Amino acid sequence: MQGDDRRGDPKSWGAATRAVRGGTLRSGFDETSEALFLTSGYVYESPQEAEATFKGEIQRLQYSRFANPTVDMFERRLALLEGAAFCRATATGMAAATLALMSCVGAGDRVVGARALFGSCLYLLTDFLPRYGIETELVDGTDPAQWERALSRPAAAVLLESPSNPGLEIIDIRRVADLTHAAGGRLIVDNAFATPVLQRPMDLGADLVFHSSTKYIDGQGRTLGGAVLTSDRAFHDEHLLPLYRNTGPAISPFNAWVQLKGLETLALRMDRHGANALRVARFLETRPGIARVLHPDLESHPQHDLVRAQMSGGGGIVAFEMAGGKPAAFELMNGLGLIDISNNLGDAKSLITHPATTTHHRLTDAERARVGITGGLLRLSVGLEDPEDLISDLDRGLGG
Repeated sequence: MQGDDRRGDPKSWGAATRAVRGGTLRSGFDETSEALFLTSGYVYESPQEAEATFKGEIQRLQYSRFANPTVDMFERRLALLEGAAFCRATATGMAAATLALMSCVGAGDRVVGARALFGSCLYLLTDFLPRYGIETELVDGTDPAQWERALSRPAAAVLLESPSNPGLEIIDIRRVADLTHAAGGRLIVDNAFATPVLQRPMDLGADLVFHSSTKYIDGQGRTLGGAVLTSDRAFHDEHLLPLYRNTGPAISPFNAWVQLKGLETLALRMDRHGANALRVARFLETRPGIARVLHPDLESHPQHDLVRAQMSGGGGIVAFEMAGGKPAAFELMNGLGLIDISNNLGDAKSLITHPATTTHHRLTDAERARVGITGGLLRLSVGLEDPEDLISDLDRGLGG
């Protein structure tokens, strides 16, 4: 198969070119669209070649749990966009989160996490890791003093997401990275909301980045997937890769192919998602009965200055709180005709969910209150529809 060598160094390409052509491996059939290799195994010319492959004396495809040409193209393209040296694609976003964390820690280690995390990521920190003798501590991610206190003693890893799900908190990645490294740990950042189009955490000091590629990278709600990225060769070769190969979280070639094609239009879609979301957010700010509206590009966002410093756009998620609590939130949702109720996000279609009863329902009332998830909070994933149609739908739902 033929790579990119004839076309120059992909690292010198602009982001749009990387998204369309990065990582492409063309077979002898000279196809224009990347090939889909639906195969679990590969044939050897001889038993000697198989033996040498398993001994690591030669590098070639062995088994699609380890590597696959279609998956390889997806990994290479995403790595180029994220500015990483290595990428490992996984079956789901939570497989990526688990792989990233478990490759960094062992029994007796300590992990610090931002309190405002996706519900399943919180489960990893508060329920899963402690079973294996790993100490965990949560901090309010927007409070520098809490980070300083928590990282004044050693930590093997730090986990955060910025913007956070669902409250869109923005964390100073560079500051936390410096504190993490001083504590002897690795910083892991969930970049699913921003995508590499709007934010590249490794440029800000993060050691690992992971994605739920199910979301904006797929972009149309079709397939599940995830990815873990790093530029640390020793860490990748000695920790991340062995865990990946031996625990088997690999993405299917078909899902990798769909998401590889999704990367081609990611920048275009994120631009439209962000513009639509800001239009919707500004409309919601004008409506009575809404206690607060959150979008990173709104001047009223509590970390608006930080958004401008580390992101190139606010993304497609709007969070807003109904003053009437859960009854008002449910009334709005039941009044919608165009926007769908779904706990997914990042789709071309606009989707709305009630985090307190879906994505964060496992948290106690006090835990939800600590991260601003009230009964009235709604998370709206703004899609690619005409924004005026979305505004009209919300207006109807609000009794306008």
